[in-house]
Amino acid sequence: MRRRLKLSSACCAIALALATGCDSKSAQEFLPLEQAGFSSATVKQLKKLNVSDSEIPQIVKLKDLGFGDDTCLAMVQDARSHHHIFDSGDSAGNMAAAGYSEKDILAMASSDQLDSISTDAITMKLIGLSQPTVQTLVSRHIEGQPTLSSAEIGRLKNTGMSESQILERINEGMTDEEAEKEVVAREAKRNHANTDFVRSRGRRR
Repeated sequence: MRRRLKLSSACCAIALALATGCDSKSAQEFLPLEQAGFSSATVKQLKKLNVSDSEIPQIVKLKDLGFGDDTCLAMVQDARSHHHIFDSGDSAGNMAAAGYSEKDILAMASSDQLDSISTDAITMKLIGLSQPTVQTLVSRHIEGQPTLSSAEIGRLKNTGMSESQILERINEGMTDEEAEKEVVAREAKRNHANTDFVRSRGRRR
């Protein structure tokens, strides 16, 4: 009987040690989230999502950018709903640096297009499009509506085409191939205009 009690006590001790070890390991893994400033409630939710070692640094990047706990949690949940891990911390950082708001970035993440849109979205800012135009184009991307690539938009803009004219072409369904043809035509017309021969007459004596 005593032997059984000793074995039972030993088993309990081993189980307790294993449980304690697991808890310590888990707490250590999630420590970066706590150090980044996430609330205990948010950390608890992230634990329930079983975030991986590779996801934690990405989530910490969001917090370092100043994103709220709710936004960070929502972006991880969005990744889960689209059946992949969250690895868009860098894309979110680049978008924030380009001037996009937390709300804009979350909308792109919700549609699972943050990584695919980020390059074009940043380029649209860099080529000098106004905020309303950028917002319209990003919304079209998120909604899955056809639009021109930022490269072709930039080329059209460089030929002197206004933003309203570009948006008009996009609404009409212009493709990148059609935009390229118009760019070539406008550039050829501009170059021809710049080489027109103007005959200057000398002053009569």
